[in-house]
Amino acid sequence: MSKNLEKKLISIVGPTAIGKTRMAIALANYFQTEIISCDSRQFFKEMNIGTAVPSEEELQAARHHFIQHKSIFKPYSVGDFEREVIALLSKLFKKYDVVIMVGGSGLYVDAVTNGLDDFPEVPSEVREMVKQNYANQGIEYLQNTLKERDPIQFLKMDTQNPQRMIRAIEVCLSSGQPYSSFLKKNETIRNFDTITIGLTADREVVYHRINQRVEQMLELGLLCEVQRLLPYKNLNALQTVGYKELFGFL
Repeated sequence: MSKNLEKKLISIVGPTAIGKTRMAIALANYFQTEIISCDSRQFFKEMNIGTAVPSEEELQAARHHFIQHKSIFKPYSVGDFEREVIALLSKLFKKYDVVIMVGGSGLYVDAVTNGLDDFPEVPSEVREMVKQNYANQGIEYLQNTLKERDPIQFLKMDTQNPQRMIRAIEVCLSSGQPYSSFLKKNETIRNFDTITIGLTADREVVYHRINQRVEQMLELGLLCEVQRLLPYKNLNALQTVGYKELFGFL
């Protein structure tokens, strides 16, 4: 598939609280186009305060896609996201020469720009077994299982990230092969050109902004939101920074 270099996907990436949403809206207004969100925390309608979802004013300033469009109670994978975004882009590029994508989750950004590896389907009973074992035995179960099943991936992966390890273990158990054996060597060719804009700032500035954001979240009722979600804390969608720490506190 050859690229249509007239069609541009501008991908905005950077750390938390760096100003990605503001930049995305400014560019969307300049190019008179729409925004695709790649922040996997903002996909779920039950999670609002702790995910720093764009405000109503920001959502009205430019049309956003993939904001609170799913429920935490229904499985939603990065593969599902990739398929939906590529289908949407094929429609948007019929109307616009430029589309804005604002990142948050690197895996999801990479899925859109480079495509996913071809992993086998995971049966629901395997997902449930891994989820229950994690709930009963904690993160040590994930770390030990991944180390045993795929020592190569264990050395590469963030072993403090339950979601990533759960996915790798599901693939190992379903296929009988290491997760790392499915990792492809070649990128998927997209029929659009991607321009990446990386936002940066001094570490002290970023930390200060993050602290300000957390204080604002607490004022808006983050603890109440987490308390409401506490019965569902083992769901994959809630294994994310901010929520899992407060679950332990409550």
